[in-house]
Amino acid sequence: MASVNHTSDYPNFHPATYQKSGGFDIFYPLRKFVDSIQVKNRGFAHLICQLIPCCCPFERNIQLFGHTLHIPALCKFNPLYDNFVALRFRALSYLSDECGEDVTKYIC
Repeated sequence: MASVNHTSDYPNFHPATYQKSGGFDIFYPLRKFVDSIQVKNRGFAHLICQLIPCCCPFERNIQLFGHTLHIPALCKFNPLYDNFVALRFRALSYLSDECGEDVTKYIC
């Protein structure tokens, strides 16, 4: 049986790294902290799902002098965006898998 080597089988596969090569990441401790949060409580999981939105709430279309001005989603500029999305996913998974709850109310 052939072994699977993820780096050669998937050329675009990059393991999660927080620090840029040769650079300093000031948010590294916060990223590690958010990633280390474990969801083991039903109430805490519901709180996370309510606080962290499923889609960016800042994207808007504004009418200005008869022209539509589109303001793009700015959530990707948040340096901890991916970490918060992963935390929300862990909370949804906990509610769905461990508690057997219907999580469709938290999905956009």
